[in-house]
Amino acid sequence: MAQPITTVSSTPLRWDVFCRVVDNFGDIGVCWRLCADLGARGHAVRMWVDDTTPLRWMAPGALEGTWPGVQVLDWERSQDAALLASLTPADVWVEGFGCEIATEFIAARADFTRATGQMAHDTPVWINLEYLSAERYVERSHGLASPVMRGPAKGWTKFFFYPGFSARTGGLLREADMLQRQQAFAQGDGRADWLARHGIIWAGEQLVSLFCYEPTALTALLAQLDAAPTPILLLVSAGRASKAVETALAQRAAENTQAFHRLRVAYLPPLTQADFDHLLWACDLNFVRGEDSLVRALWAGKPLVWQIYPQDDAAHVHKLDAFMDAIGAPASLRNFHHVWNGAHPSANHDALPLIDLNSWSQSLQATRERLLQIDDLVTQLVQFVLKKR
Repeated sequence: MAQPITTVSSTPLRWDVFCRVVDNFGDIGVCWRLCADLGARGHAVRMWVDDTTPLRWMAPGALEGTWPGVQVLDWERSQDAALLASLTPADVWVEGFGCEIATEFIAARADFTRATGQMAHDTPVWINLEYLSAERYVERSHGLASPVMRGPAKGWTKFFFYPGFSARTGGLLREADMLQRQQAFAQGDGRADWLARHGIIWAGEQLVSLFCYEPTALTALLAQLDAAPTPILLLVSAGRASKAVETALAQRAAENTQAFHRLRVAYLPPLTQADFDHLLWACDLNFVRGEDSLVRALWAGKPLVWQIYPQDDAAHVHKLDAFMDAIGAPASLRNFHHVWNGAHPSANHDALPLIDLNSWSQSLQATRERLLQIDDLVTQLVQFVLKKR
């Protein structure tokens, strides 16, 4: 598998990045891209994670140490006193999405710091990498300091680092060679070759990718795609999306509803992060979910529909609307998102708005061009750390 081009940083740093896999692999997806990008730029990274299983298919070779600059370590080992005593202290700590570093790990560094007698110099720059949002509080909160009030690191400082969609945030993850790889894929028969490598027979249909949870409007989407004027091949991601489609089709058959005639469905195996990017680049419309896939779909520059992670207090609806504002979404795209996400409990999911690839494409391409003018997250993060050291 092709790995990112190594771009050596003028000031290489040592990083400890911490990640807990909560659900759906979004946390580890973002944290791995961060670590891999830092490593490709010449930094030394230790990634501490409580479930390494997803990396076997997400980033083959990660556990064997074949990715430049990145070492993957089991979370439990961050409490091993003998191991901690042997490690070179890091310049930076990153808590992915607010996961809390083990007290033993903090205490070991605090003991080292006191022993050196150089408190300001030996204290790591401690970053709380937050979730992605376009809400207004992100610009206000990005970069703010939070003093540590208790524990072995009492008196130290954490800093909030917020990804975002404006120049007043930390930007988005984007590898230094992403545009080169994307352009190379677009040349010649890139998507035809990619489909063939994955055993997918393509007859020239429009390509739609589906990476979702279990949207109530899924059956309505399948019906709309089947009725589209142009034949469609739906490429369904492994996991919850595949199960949701299989359930919808089985329910349709059980109800003796007329079978789909024009829509073809292909189920994908678990994809590496590189191949997930290729999937998004290949398709004419991408349905994505969560944070990592949203960012990758934005860089693909194709029309997209985002299923945001639902929250009981409906906070996700405000987050969704803020994103719609950030990309200048046309009315048809806003309406589609509201129904797709069940943003209004009374919404009629059988009345899924029509897909408008033309206006959606214009909006997303303009958004991509604007975002490319903002420094990527790793560039900004390194600059932030160097200022705090």
